[in-house]
Amino acid sequence: MDSKGGDPSHQHTDSGTAVEFVYRPTAADFEEALRARARRSPSGRAQALMAPLVALIAVSVFSVLQDAPLPVWIISLVLAVPVAFWATVRGLRTMARRMFSIVEPYGQCRMVADDHGAVSTGERVSFTVDWTVFREYLETPGLFVLLSGDRAAGVAVLPKRGAQDRGDVDRLRAILDRNLKRL
Repeated sequence: MDSKGGDPSHQHTDSGTAVEFVYRPTAADFEEALRARARRSPSGRAQALMAPLVALIAVSVFSVLQDAPLPVWIISLVLAVPVAFWATVRGLRTMARRMFSIVEPYGQCRMVADDHGAVSTGERVSFTVDWTVFREYLETPGLFVLLSGDRAAGVAVLPKRGAQDRGDVDRLRAILDRNLKRL
């Protein structure tokens, strides 16, 4: 694919394998993507478990240093760890809303993908992405989520509801399987 972006109708695609999705991104798409990343990728799991683990360690160290009685230590753990989990979930929701706020102005998006990469055109922006930008992907019931790798936070969200044909979801899955590692 041409790396200069522009109108996807003028881009080179393999006509036999190209697939098109048309959709309007939602905040719920990004929330679903981040929850799936937190469950299924090593970096996502580490990020999701960090706050509860820090709460557990902090309460334990504080209780030992203050020579707190066992019931106080247990009650502190019972309160701190769930609060940390709640904060993690709220953090994912906040992150999803922030990510959505970046793409919301793009409006309706049209994405055309083939074995070379994808061209995405919104109402106000267009860009071309080679598959080498991403390392892996995961699939949820409603989305394909492209991930740039463990050390980077790059996440691309592609809602399945944008498929123009019943077979487009399967064709995109095949393209992704050929070019990225599935989680």
